[in-house]
Amino acid sequence: MAHAQDFTPHGIHVPLVTPFARDGRPDLDALAGLARSVLDDGAAGLVALGTTGEAAALDADERRAVVDTCAGVCRERGAQLVVGAGGGGTDAVGRELAAIRRWPEARAALVTVPAFVRPSPEGVLAHFERLAADSPVPLVAYHIPYRTGRPLDAATLRALGSVPGVVGVKYATGSVDAAAVTLLGDLPPDFAVLAGDDVVASPMLALGASGGILASAHLATGRFVELAEAWRAGDTVRARALGHRLAGLSSLLFAEPNPTVIKGVLHAQGRIPTPDVRLPLLPAGEASVAAALRELEEPAASGAERRLVEAGAAGGR
Repeated sequence: MAHAQDFTPHGIHVPLVTPFARDGRPDLDALAGLARSVLDDGAAGLVALGTTGEAAALDADERRAVVDTCAGVCRERGAQLVVGAGGGGTDAVGRELAAIRRWPEARAALVTVPAFVRPSPEGVLAHFERLAADSPVPLVAYHIPYRTGRPLDAATLRALGSVPGVVGVKYATGSVDAAAVTLLGDLPPDFAVLAGDDVVASPMLALGASGGILASAHLATGRFVELAEAWRAGDTVRARALGHRLAGLSSLLFAEPNPTVIKGVLHAQGRIPTPDVRLPLLPAGEASVAAALRELEEPAASGAERRLVEAGAAGGR
């Protein structure tokens, strides 16, 4: 098992989309371009084969090519690479993790809480204990109960954070709930919470999340990085203003199933060759893409954002 210090779970990590060419195959050149652009704009790392990357719709050769591409860019840029892995069976996930050895650039694996089978909390802990014991890289648990069907309370999450080799959790329950508040108020040593629901990333950071894995950070990457840095520095006025503005953007980007609107916007910007997704997803509607583009084109400081900053400055005088 890799040592936990091999991965630093701080800052903004972007779970990359998988661009598709007009012939339907992954466009690896476009993927590399996206990877370089978000890293150049300050992202701490990349996530390959996340939900946003439509990993379930890729075949084994395509998944390998996607990770190869992301690993190459991380090697160029000295950035962290996290590789997604998941499923309902512990042995199958273990085989996915073992395959990560081929990429020395991979610093951690993002592993979903077992989906669909709905194990007991004790079963979830046993699942991660088995995986972490054999994994070549540290694990970040992906807690997303509205997809997996397995909610976990704060005590279980804290126990999960005490498993050797489990260094963090991507927290995506759809809200800032009581378990998040309790967990962030009493974290196990060397265990980090990463915001995983884009719309509530700012309040999660305010409560002590160390960063985020945020699909919205494909766009306005630098502002998401600034948001995380502002909360970490205690610049609450700036962080609150940025958070409100970016939550509005994220709401528009998730108006239809992820990553359809994000792909539509990236295509409209000329950053990927098509807005295509694979079934059962369908491309986002024109209205959703247009609304997100309008939000991105607004001046950096909206009226609401400007008023928050000005009010904070006045209060400090």
